[in-house]
Amino acid sequence: MADMKADRAAAGIASLYHNFAREFDQDRCKDLMESRYLHEILNRLNARKHILDLGCGSGEPIAKFFIEADCLVTGVDIAGAMLDMCRARFPQSNWIQCDMRSMKLRQQFDAIIAWDSFFHLSQDDQRRMFPAFREHLSPEGLLMFTSGLKAGISVGRMYGCDLYHASLDAEEYEFLLASIGFEVLLHRIEDPACGNHTVWIARQLRL
Repeated sequence: MADMKADRAAAGIASLYHNFAREFDQDRCKDLMESRYLHEILNRLNARKHILDLGCGSGEPIAKFFIEADCLVTGVDIAGAMLDMCRARFPQSNWIQCDMRSMKLRQQFDAIIAWDSFFHLSQDDQRRMFPAFREHLSPEGLLMFTSGLKAGISVGRMYGCDLYHASLDAEEYEFLLASIGFEVLLHRIEDPACGNHTVWIARQLRL
């Protein structure tokens, strides 16, 4: 029964964020608690500044941060209502509706940001994403994502609906990153200054 509930919650992520896009945008903290990590990415980019915001939501605050830093931003999200807000706010950027699990953008980026998005995928889908990260990053490109503290699945509640999260353990994330030729630059566990987020930043090694 618990597995069925989790499966339903995972399948319902797209409709949840589409149906409650306005409510989520209003409730989303926009005080840039993520600033330390966004600046870490920005400072390492130098002149290379094409960002893929994977699970971009309504475009604020993360895409907005990079746009205001003169980066070229492409945002991907599965929820059309979220992208409608992005297009209204930042018409100069490129906004694409698709499922990150099946994206084939046919271009490479200098950094991929998957903040509070990648962890809505099942554990197996997360494992399958790592080759896609490599495919969409330029040599020495940067990847930032958030994860859980340890391997497991949880189903919470948001706007009266089930909200799915999953995580692998740290050792497996390290293995998966190494298997596609990435080195871990930063792994911070439950940062109290950033809403207790667990944050990863990795860099693709030049072959």
